Amino acid sequence: MATVRGQRYLLTVGRWRRSVGVAPQSRAHAALVPGVSQVDNKSDFLGKRPHRRHPGILQLPRVRLPQALADTAQLLLLKSSVPNVEKQVQALTNYLWSRHVPVEPEELQSRAVHLEKRFLENPDSPQREEKLRGAVLRALRKTTYHWQELSYNEGLSLVYMAARLDGGFAAVSRAFHEIHAQIPEFQPQTLMDFGSGTGSVTWAAHSIWGQSLREYMCVDSSAAMLDLAEKLLKGGSEYGEPYVPGVFFRQFLPVSPKVQFSVVVSAFSLSELPSKADRAEVVQTLWRKTSDFLILVESGTKAGHRLLMEARDLVLKGREKSPLDPRPGFVFAPNKKPKEEKFSMVILARGSPGEATRWPRITQPVLKRPRHVHCHLCCPDGHVQHAVITARRHGRDLYRCARVSSWGDLLPVITPSELPPSPAEDPPES
Repeated sequence: MATVRGQRYLLTVGRWRRSVGVAPQSRAHAALVPGVSQVDNKSDFLGKRPHRRHPGILQLPRVRLPQALADTAQLLLLKSSVPNVEKQVQALTNYLWSRHVPVEPEELQSRAVHLEKRFLENPDSPQREEKLRGAVLRALRKTTYHWQELSYNEGLSLVYMAARLDGGFAAVSRAFHEIHAQIPEFQPQTLMDFGSGTGSVTWAAHSIWGQSLREYMCVDSSAAMLDLAEKLLKGGSEYGEPYVPGVFFRQFLPVSPKVQFSVVVSAFSLSELPSKADRAEVVQTLWRKTSDFLILVESGTKAGHRLLMEARDLVLKGREKSPLDPRPGFVFAPNKKPKEEKFSMVILARGSPGEATRWPRITQPVLKRPRHVHCHLCCPDGHVQHAVITARRHGRDLYRCARVSSWGDLLPVITPSELPPSPAEDPPES
C-alpha cells in the first residue's frame, strides 16, 4: 500500500514489487504436470522486438500522478483546516485495509441460533428468555464484524484524497493499461465512474484515451466528494477552466436503460454497499450500462477478492438478458498480485472472447531454474495449468519470453489445455 511521508506522498506512486518466497517444484512433480507444447507463431508475435518486450508483457514499472493533479491536491491540503492530517490519513488507511464484507442477516440469524443452542446446553448459562437473549446479543457483538457506512463530509473527503488519491490512480491506470496494451485500436468515447470519489478514474482515463473520450460521467452519493473532485479538475478553484473537458457530476445513476458507456468503472465502491442484494443490484445496473468494458477494482484483501468473484459470477452466470444489448460477457483480464498498491481487479467485456488476445495469463511468480522455467497459467477456458518451459522442447523464443515474464503477464502460446500434455518421460533439463 502506498505509504505516507510528509507531503511527498501525493507526488508519486511507488514501485510495483514482485512477491518472493515461492516454494520450488521438484523434478518429479514437474515431470507429471501438463506442459505447453506449441508457441503461438500465427501472427509473428515477437517480430523484431526483444524478448524482454514481447507483447504479453503487461507490467507498469511506475505510475505518477499528473503534475496538475498532484499540485492541486497539495494546494487544497495546505488551504484546509483539517487537524493532524497525517494521523487521520494513517487511521483511515488502516480502517479501509482491514474492512470486511458486511454480515448478511441470514448469517447473523444462523450465528444467533447456534449461540443460543450452546448457551442452553451449558447448565451455568441463564435460562430465562430475557437473559438468554441478552447473552446471545452480547456474544454476537463480540464475535461479529461491525460494518459501518462511511459518510464523507468535506473534512473526511480531504483525508480520503490524501490517503487514496495516488493508490486509486495507480490501480485504475493498471486496469486501463491492460485494455490499451491488448487492444490498442480501442478508442472509447464515453466513460462512467460509479463511486467516483476524488475523480482519479477520470484523470487516469484521460491520460490514456484523452484524444477519444468526449464524456466522463462521475457518480457519487457524497456531494462533498463531487465538489472536491470538481475542484481538483479546476486547479483548486470553483470557477477555473477544467483540466479535463467533458466531465459531468451527479449523485445518482442515469435512469434510462438506453444510456450505455464505452467503459464503466467501479473502483473501491462495492465495499461501500451494505448488503449482497445491494451489490447485486448495482453490478447488474453497471453491466447493463456497459457497451464494451466493465472494470471492477477493490482492495487486495480476501474481502476485496471475494467481492470481485461475487460480481464476476453474477455477470457471467446471470440469466438476466438485456433486450437492448443481448451480447454475453466474458472475463477480459483477471488479476490479483502484490505490489506497492495492493488491489484486486476484474475486467468484464461485452462480445466474444475470441475478439481478445487469448493467451494464458501467468498467475504466480515465474520460477526460474537452470535451463527450465515454471509458469502457472490461467487458460482462456478457465483451467489452471502448470507448464514447465525449456528451450529444447519449446524453442528459444518461448523459453526466453517465459524467463522475462512476470506475474500478471500473458504467455504467447496456444491454449495449453487444448493440447496433449508433454510426455512424462521427457523431464526438464537440469
